[in-house]
Amino acid sequence: MKGGKLIIFSAPSGSGKTTIVRHLLKKPELNLAFSVSATSRPRRGKEKNKEHYYFMSVSEFKNHIKNDDFLEWEEVYRDNFYGTLKSEVERLWAEGKNVIFDIDVVGGLRIKKKFPDQTLAVFVKPPSVDELKIRLKKRSTESEDKINMRIAKASVELATAPQFDKVIKNYDLDVALKESVDLVASFISNDKE
Repeated sequence: MKGGKLIIFSAPSGSGKTTIVRHLLKKPELNLAFSVSATSRPRRGKEKNKEHYYFMSVSEFKNHIKNDDFLEWEEVYRDNFYGTLKSEVERLWAEGKNVIFDIDVVGGLRIKKKFPDQTLAVFVKPPSVDELKIRLKKRSTESEDKINMRIAKASVELATAPQFDKVIKNYDLDVALKESVDLVASFISNDKE
């Protein structure tokens, strides 16, 4: 696999990475396309297949693993698999796009390791774990148990921040958005290859 640039945004759930990625996708000068991840978890709310995720059963996901169809994958929670299909990235590169990911920290670091020169890995740091819990509760999409699992995982994820190329502190969303645009624009215009 050889193609354009890869831009990874990783963070604990509720840090604001999805908001930042959506903002970046609205900037035509960045020539970005979103890499839709695959998952075995059930759909939430109005999520659509192939738009929000490639939804598949656990057995379908495991077949893709066996066939080496993933660039990276992880069992984030029991029987909740997430991964990046190689075919998705190849499709976006064929369109001449730079690929942007909204992905968990483990997956993000795996992609960075595979493509070190063409990847920018950004960690979005929340103001605090307490603020994360407030944001997750406001979503009203998950049970209290799920929220507590995500908060427990957040502490581990926060410890990975130094392994990323850049850490953006999302204390003020407008500042984080501007910093993200500047960072991605600089990376794309800097031909490191």
